[in-house]
Amino acid sequence: MTDIQTEKAFQKQDAISLVGSGKSRKGRWYKNIGLGIKTPKEATEGDYVDKKCPFTGNVSIRGRIIRGYVISTKMKRTIIVRRDYLHWIRKYKRFEKRHRNIPVHCSPAFRVRDGDLVTIGECRPISKTVRFNVLKIDKQAATTDSGKKTFTGGL
Repeated sequence: MTDIQTEKAFQKQDAISLVGSGKSRKGRWYKNIGLGIKTPKEATEGDYVDKKCPFTGNVSIRGRIIRGYVISTKMKRTIIVRRDYLHWIRKYKRFEKRHRNIPVHCSPAFRVRDGDLVTIGECRPISKTVRFNVLKIDKQAATTDSGKKTFTGGL
């Protein structure tokens, strides 16, 4: 447990008691969130502590399930996902492209980079703006040295 203590407050899972754990016993609590999404291997075997993780924390997924592209990973455990959609203009009988940038909590169970296609699920409000959680990575981004605008294709 000493290697995961990087925060000022002591990090431990709420469901695990550390009393009497003199030996190197590793108890880890995790859950299956349902919806046909498997629990990642890192969540079951890893040693991170994240109370906002849908697999090891106190967050339930309910509501919308959305796919989008990761456009920013600059924050700690929070990413920005771009969701593209079409909006019908009745006057011209045509669609126009629109998008929304959604802030999403990303558990340490996932290694996410810019350009990845991710599936996100709605949960309770985690912070002022974050209401979604990463559930799985659908497609890894191609490794390129050029800028961020390397997305190929749509959803």
